Amino acid sequence: MLCIKEVVIVNCQYCQGATIKFGKTGMSQRYRCKSCKKIQLNKYKSKAYKACISFEIAAHVKEGCGIRSIARLLNISAGTVLSRIKTIADTIKKPAISIGQDYEVDELKTYIKKKTNDYWVIYAIEKKSRQVVDYKVGKRTKRNIKRVTDTLLLSECKQIYTDGLDTYKFVIPKSIHGVKRYGTNRIERKNLSLRTHLKRLNRKTIAYSKSLLMLDACLKIYFWHDERNS
Repeated sequence: MLCIKEVVIVNCQYCQGATIKFGKTGMSQRYRCKSCKKIQLNKYKSKAYKACISFEIAAHVKEGCGIRSIARLLNISAGTVLSRIKTIADTIKKPAISIGQDYEVDELKTYIKKKTNDYWVIYAIEKKSRQVVDYKVGKRTKRNIKRVTDTLLLSECKQIYTDGLDTYKFVIPKSIHGVKRYGTNRIERKNLSLRTHLKRLNRKTIAYSKSLLMLDACLKIYFWHDERNS
């Protein structure tokens, strides 16, 4: 009589579904989820494989910790932190933009590798909710600014408030372009929060971005990462 063993002993750490034995890795038993088909171990030696590690990394990024600080706090390697930040950022989708709202647009200066290699974080927030709706990291050119403002124009916005930068006059219709005192108060305050909460944007520290990819990933996590979906 043929006996087929299919013993369920743990729940999947990703979807909480039932698992079955699926070979071994060294002396460790592997399990495969019947639902999502992901393979996992019952017990890991490395802390980087904990189910909550991605949430903890994202939370530390948003609270102003640098890469090596996160590695020390979570007792994992800096390389793991870097790769996991990229993975988290790849799963984040830009939120849907509301129709017929007022927005503020501004640029935040930073640099990559060296101070002479300046880059700008060009982004827009909804005036009422202060939610970031779109951003672009790059040189402060008409093309990059237009990529952000075009998103707002497609949403049939009522008004776009900016500072006195001349480029905005060429990419935003005069009828909805506002340049006035206190018009960009909310986004200027957001600039301060960004420099406070993201280590790589702090002024007068030894923390800085070494790659455009990592700067973009950290901004995406800060702007749009939702802890409830971690």
